[in-house]
Amino acid sequence: MDQTDQQLIALLRNNARTGVATLAKRLGVSRGTVANRIRKLEDSGQIVGYTVRLRPETEAADIVAWMSISIEGNDARRVSFSLLGEPGVSSLHSTNGQWDLLAELRVASLAELAQVLERVRLIKGIRNTETSIHLETYRASLKQQHQQESTSASV
Repeated sequence: MDQTDQQLIALLRNNARTGVATLAKRLGVSRGTVANRIRKLEDSGQIVGYTVRLRPETEAADIVAWMSISIEGNDARRVSFSLLGEPGVSSLHSTNGQWDLLAELRVASLAELAQVLERVRLIKGIRNTETSIHLETYRASLKQQHQQESTSASV
């Protein structure tokens, strides 16, 4: 998967209903190139389907992890774009302090997490990473707590 494929995936993740002509224009390639790349990504199993995005608290994932990422020099924009093309990255945040980016990873298994970590660490411009797996959530946001309380009171 090259940078154009990653950019294509990032655009599709943002809106999978974007037309081929629009994708081609944004990527600076022909419509045929976009159509061929989408077909190849589907045929190779990189793209396995298209779906609706839900709020993170409604998404089911067996394993959720946070990856702190340190970037070399001024590569933040390129690294961010590459990360947005990574299927295992469900959200990406810029931050301050020791780490430049914080990526939320959502995967189905430890084997899949290992594959995501390997692909992310190969992205040019990433200096260092540290990943923590969510084991248990002790306190949800106030909005989530209110929704849970409303549901419990209704039952």
